[in-house]
Amino acid sequence: MSGIGHNNGPSMEPGQRLRAYQWRQAQKALMPNTIPLMIVRMRMKRATELGMDYKTYAKVRQASGQDILGLLFSSNALEIIGNGAKMPDARDLALKAVKRARKLTLVHRPNTPGAVLRENEVLDAAEAAPRFTDSWSQMRDRVSGFIRSQSLTGNQILVIGDAPLESDWMVAGRAGGYLSAQDYFGAR
Repeated sequence: MSGIGHNNGPSMEPGQRLRAYQWRQAQKALMPNTIPLMIVRMRMKRATELGMDYKTYAKVRQASGQDILGLLFSSNALEIIGNGAKMPDARDLALKAVKRARKLTLVHRPNTPGAVLRENEVLDAAEAAPRFTDSWSQMRDRVSGFIRSQSLTGNQILVIGDAPLESDWMVAGRAGGYLSAQDYFGAR
């Protein structure tokens, strides 16, 4: 049987078990079980450039199918709290070590994106964070709009947050993954 919607998988006619076994073996033969050592080394280097451990980087890369080209931090994750707009020196140093990735932030009130960018030269771009009272569509539009304004797609972004609702930014922006600030900065 074939036609619209048929995936050319094993049929359900007599001998189905053998055909199903052969189908699974053929699929396994197409996908190697190991990644070549050179690629693993390149990805380990890339994980280091992003300030992450290899295991975390590999999970995000596998889930998104893309390299991480941008790190989207919440101002909470950067510990930009209150009206000072300056992140602690340890976070600043960690971001200065990041290579070949945009360092973005969504800023919670009372801080403003402009003040945060002036005080933290390591950041590439900032935008106002979605409010806790925003609807899902407003949050989606704000997060995905900010990502698009940076000429990136959602699956090229890793969201790093430090508050429960910030994990929703990953889904709203169709990001490649989410990490807590503790997981990202705690490894240092």
